[in-house]
Amino acid sequence: AMAGGLEPHLEALRRELRGPAVLSLLVALIAVAITFLIWRFVQGRRSSRKAVLLLGLCDAGKTLLFARLLSGRYRDTQTSITDSSAVYRVSQDKSTSVTLIDLPGHESLRLQFLERFKAAARAIVFVVDSVAFQREVKDVAEFLYQVLVDSTVLRNAPALLVACNKQDVTMAKSAKLIQQQLEKELNTLRVTRSAAPTSLDGSATGGPAQLGKKGKDFDFSQLPMKVEFVECSARGSKGEEGEADLEGLEKWLVKVA
Repeated sequence: AMAGGLEPHLEALRRELRGPAVLSLLVALIAVAITFLIWRFVQGRRSSRKAVLLLGLCDAGKTLLFARLLSGRYRDTQTSITDSSAVYRVSQDKSTSVTLIDLPGHESLRLQFLERFKAAARAIVFVVDSVAFQREVKDVAEFLYQVLVDSTVLRNAPALLVACNKQDVTMAKSAKLIQQQLEKELNTLRVTRSAAPTSLDGSATGGPAQLGKKGKDFDFSQLPMKVEFVECSARGSKGEEGEADLEGLEKWLVKVA
């Protein structure tokens, strides 16, 4: 008798569960669950990328900058033919760290080393010689272009810092001027690239790489990654005996770690 009395209520509940409101709720819950899983996946991939790559042309000051960040001390350097890596603690008060990797800047080596480490890059520091910039601007832009159109870099979108080094020298160009000149050169490069460029691994991309927004002059805000510029000096204003001027770079490393 009791079961018979409950049957109408159970039937009503079954009808409610089949109703549009419940269906909408279930769809919403599934959508939230999928979004959460995607977010966890993206965060997991990002947290697994702990490398900060130091890129740039030869003699831009990457290796001295690398040494200064790690020890604070000045040291004589020479052109690198292989990579150097070390764990860098981003703050004295925290256990947070990243792996700094100094890559060779020689034209015959830089792309093969970028190919090796690009997938692990959490962030990229592109070091520019602010003193030699005016005569090297085309070479600097060419290398930066190759980095920015790489499929892995575009997909992972690591934070990018252009470190305008050697600001202790009177003739050094400002970060603002360097940004303006690079945007102009990169805009020219994307127009003059061949119709079917190849990626760093030698495979065809199937068409011209799209840098920035079509129909608009290029600027760094159009990229999928956040791009910042800082002025710095790995040597420092007092030379070998003084401290480096890396405050802007160190603050940026704290943000991206």
